[in-house]
This record gives sequence, structure tokens and C-alpha cells, in this order.
Amino acid sequence: MNTLTAICPGSFDPVTYGHLDIIARASKMFGRLIVVVASNGAKHCSFTPKERVEMIEKCTKDLNNVEVIHYDGLLAEYAAQRGASAIIKGLRAMSDFEYEFQMALANKKLNPNVETLFLTTASQNMYLSSSMVKQIASMGGDISSFVPEVIKQDIMDRIYIKK
Repeated sequence: MNTLTAICPGSFDPVTYGHLDIIARASKMFGRLIVVVASNGAKHCSFTPKERVEMIEKCTKDLNNVEVIHYDGLLAEYAAQRGASAIIKGLRAMSDFEYEFQMALANKKLNPNVETLFLTTASQNMYLSSSMVKQIASMGGDISSFVPEVIKQDIMDRIYIKK
């Protein structure tokens, strides 16, 4: 049995099928996967960290080796605290890679014991982003192709601006 631990961080505001694809695939590669809902001061989030954790838990309840937490510090330090050997990052396009590569180098400098692994998203999710989901939802559009049914209404209740 694989006993390695990995961390899959993100803002997940909200979690999408793209995120869930990466989470599900990473959960098959590691004995334990910790999904870290991170705070990012540069982003204005529509959902609280607690709400984002709860949405991901609803969507991953069938993945027994997945734990979802909120953490508000340096990812490299959290990886060390939890004994994680890897950080999993999903990539949609080359534009994602440049930023994520810089972060991987910084995390390696802060914690030489952790590796960053990049997983490319499934082709049907390459265009998908939380921002796009929020934009469509804000106009009352159908987001059922982008997020699981179990969280769709939570998102619409928060985002849809009735005119």
C-alpha cells in the first residue's frame, strides 16, 4: 500500500470539475491526499474558507484517502508539518506553467524534501476556471456542466444576481 502523502492546494472558489479531476487522479497516486484550501490575499473570494472546504468535502466524499483542510500559511511549511512528499498542481495551459514553476522553485527552496508534480487537466476541462463559473452563474446561466450537482445550488444562491 502506498503510504506517501501529497498536498493539492488551491483557492477552489468554487471547486470545479477541473479541480475534481486533478484531485481524483492524484488520490490514486498517493496513500493520502490533503486538499488545502488556501487563502490568497490577491484574490477576492466569493466563498469563505469554511464554505470552500465543505463544498470540496461534499464532492470528494467517495475518495477515502482525501482530507480537506483550510491553511493560511506557507505551503512548504505545511508540507513539512504533515510529512508530505509532494505538492500536486493542475495545469490547464502554458500560461499556468510559468507561475506554477516559480512557485515550485520557491517551495523547493523553503522545503527541499517536497517535490512539485504537475498534472495536466483533462482536455474537456482546459478552458474551465472558477472565475468563468462565477461569471456564468452571476448572469443566471446553467453551470451544471462545470460543477457537480451537489454544490450547484450553493453556488447559484451566492453568485446569481437577480435583476
